[in-house]
Amino acid sequence: MVEKNNEARNIGVNVKPPTISCDDKYCPFHGTLPVRGQIITGVVSSVKMKNSIVVKREYMNYVPKFERYEKRTSKYSAHCPPCIKVETGDRVRIAECRPLSKTISFVTIEKI
Repeated sequence: MVEKNNEARNIGVNVKPPTISCDDKYCPFHGTLPVRGQIITGVVSSVKMKNSIVVKREYMNYVPKFERYEKRTSKYSAHCPPCIKVETGDRVRIAECRPLSKTISFVTIEKI
């Protein structure tokens, strides 16, 4: 008999682990995926992909010619494990990981 471990492992980032357990191998808490590099906070703009989301991040860019700031946005595709339930419009924190597909190099680690 194989016993399932419901405890979330420490990923090295100060976030609260999810209370629900999952068996996704790309989950940083219940699988074997290590996280490293950037940690980005943004708003979920799409949840139409299976186990993946699109996160939009807005930032201000300074334009020296006009001595003003302009608003810019970036979109990141991120893997979303089943233990983290998110909807469109939720604020989430994503962390960089190894490339999981052509466009996905981030994984969702927390719903804020």
